[in-house]
Parts: sequence; structure tokens; C-alpha cells
Amino acid sequence: MRKIQVWPLLLLMIPLAACGGGGNNNSNHGGGGTPPVNNVLPVVSNLGVTGNYANGVFASVTVCAPGTTNCQTIDNVLVDTGSYGLRLFADQVQGLALPALKAPSGDPLGECLQYVSTFNWGPVVTADVKLSGEVADGIPIQLMGQTGFPAPPSDCTNTGSTEADTQATLGANGVLGLGVFKYDCGQGCAPGAATTPSFYFACPSAGCTATLVELQNQVQNPVWRFAQDNNGIVFAMPSVPASGALSVPGTVTFGIDTESNNVMTGLSVLDADGFGDFDTTFQGKSYQGSVLDSGSNANFFLDGPTLSIPLCASPNDGFYCPGTTVNYQAVNFGVSSGDSVTASWSVANANNLFNTGNAAFNNLAGPNPNAFDFGLSFFFGHTIYIGLNGSSANNNGHTAVGPFYAY
Repeated sequence: MRKIQVWPLLLLMIPLAACGGGGNNNSNHGGGGTPPVNNVLPVVSNLGVTGNYANGVFASVTVCAPGTTNCQTIDNVLVDTGSYGLRLFADQVQGLALPALKAPSGDPLGECLQYVSTFNWGPVVTADVKLSGEVADGIPIQLMGQTGFPAPPSDCTNTGSTEADTQATLGANGVLGLGVFKYDCGQGCAPGAATTPSFYFACPSAGCTATLVELQNQVQNPVWRFAQDNNGIVFAMPSVPASGALSVPGTVTFGIDTESNNVMTGLSVLDADGFGDFDTTFQGKSYQGSVLDSGSNANFFLDGPTLSIPLCASPNDGFYCPGTTVNYQAVNFGVSSGDSVTASWSVANANNLFNTGNAAFNNLAGPNPNAFDFGLSFFFGHTIYIGLNGSSANNNGHTAVGPFYAY
């Protein structure tokens, strides 16, 4: 989740680092003969649980105490292809008694997921996670806003960002991270790393200290832990009118070329780097650090002076407000494969869009200097394939190796 905005308030959520690599290889048909299950998760873009969320896409997630039928279904969870793993508010699952994970010191394990202007803080626990008919047994997830858990340490708060661990500040009941990596940090936070990032913390009763954590105890993308359909996702959203729509249904289908409903045929594959990024050429200039990120609620790219587009007035000054709609085109490239595919999008006046009262817009955009973040605006009218790192998928007789994007 690089940027999201709860309309009309500006809330920048750009991770300071993306280090979600690591993990073992998966085959492209991860089930190994396992009978097919329902692998389609319904999602919807609407105004969300707070009633004022522009360009968010949400799903229902079922979590259970590990190995039991003691379960709870949480709706209005933001679906985010720019992060990795499940994060829920602690009060949404307080009746489940989810086992807390320990740091190597034996103290409770906490996590600080840091963004540009906000952060999420809370303990790491274990749960069974059910998405449609798929199940990830016993995976680490984060609980946000846990009462009684130690306060976030200065290493988490000293960036000047604010905590976004309530429904009002997040605009959702949690975040379901379904991006290109299996772990939310990976080897950069595991024993043997050269430094100890301020990501995971050992938390005794008073004072939390940054710590390295084994991969198996890091928050994980649930998809790669499925028994089958575990090499990626297919994210499909229909087109919307230029003035937007109040509610737009879509689907996330699990697996790529694992069942008849997730075949990838002859697409250009954009292989991503260790940060989950690809390259973009726009108006003759090449830019690095591009992503396809459903957790960003607009196409965030370049800046107003570069594009000769004015920003909206406060409080919507995180968006562009051109006098008339502007159309753009770029070419996206894989970082090493050389495969490329065209990207086309429009930028409308954000104030006018918000005044419609609609929730879903394909032409909402804002600034992101020197980079391209193709957010949920870009997803409308596209079917986007997202391949997990260390996994592979068939692409019309060719093997695509993750991390990758294709559309």
C-alpha cells in the first residue's frame, strides 16, 4: 500500500522500504493433485465502512483460532497488492484467543509497519486464514491497536508519522496484503542480516527493542500458504464511467494457470525487482520504481510542474485538479526481461469527481515525484496477474517467474 486516501482527508501511506523477499519455491500447480476448491474471492469498490472512502476495494476475510472451528468473518478489509500479509484490528477478533508469537528473546513479538505519514503497530499472532475456499493454516498476522500491548517504541514513532490503528484513521477493518512477495520483510529482517531494521520488535512488559525474526514468524502473504492455487493472483475489476460509480464488484482469483479460471495466455510479463517494482518510460524519459498497487486509491505519478497540472486546493491537495480531463500513455517494462506493455489512463478534476458522491473512479490521480504508482484507478477495466516471488506460472507455453505483473 503505497498511498491511500480516505476522502476527503489526505492520508499518505507509502512504505519506507519494501523488502518482502525470501521463501521457498512453489510449483506452478501448487496443489500437487489436490482437488479444486472455490478459488474466487469477491471484492467490491465502494465507500467502505466509514462511508467516505474514495477508490478502495474491500473483501471479507475469515480468521480462526489455529486448528479449530472458532472463527470470525471480518468484512470491509482493504485488498492491497502493494503490501504482504493480513493486518486486522485486535477488537475485531478478540473472541478468538489467537496465539501470540515470540521474538527470539522469548518476549512477545511486535511489528511496526512504517509509511510516510502513518504507521501500524501491534503484536504478531497466529491464525488460520480463509479466503473463499482457500485456507492458509497457522500463519502469522498482525493485530493493530491491541489494548495492553506495549506502546510503539521511539524507533517506530521518531519519523514524525502518526499511528493509524483505528477504523477512523485507516478507513477499513484491516488490510489484506496480496502483493508479489511471500513475507512482509523477508531475509532483511531474518537472522544473519547485516543490520536490524526497525520493523520487528521484542516487547517485554516495558520497552520494545528492534529484533531479527525467523522467516516462519514474519507476517506472510496467505496465498503462498494455500495447499493449491498458491503461485499468485488474478485481480479483475470492470470498467467504470468517466464520472465514476457508487459500487463496483470485482474478483480476486487465486492461482495463475492452476485452474481453468486463471489461465494466463500470451501476456507481456513485467518481471519485478527486489522491491517489487518495474520500469516505466513516459514522454521519452525512463523511470524506476513503478508498481501496480490496488491499495493506492489513485494513479500517483510525477508532479504538477512536470505535467503542467494544478493540484486541488486543501484538503484535497494530494490530488490533481486539471481544468479539463487529460489523457496519458506510457510504456511499462520488466526490469530484466525487456518485455513491455502500454499503459493508458486519464486524469480528471478530483474535486469534481468527489462531488459526484461516487466511490470508484478510473481517472483519479495525484503527485508521486519521479515515479509511477498505478493505483486502483488503473485496475478498473483490467485483469491483472500478480506472480509471487520464487513461484512460476505458465504463460502460453513460456514460464513466467515471480515476482511479476502482467495485464
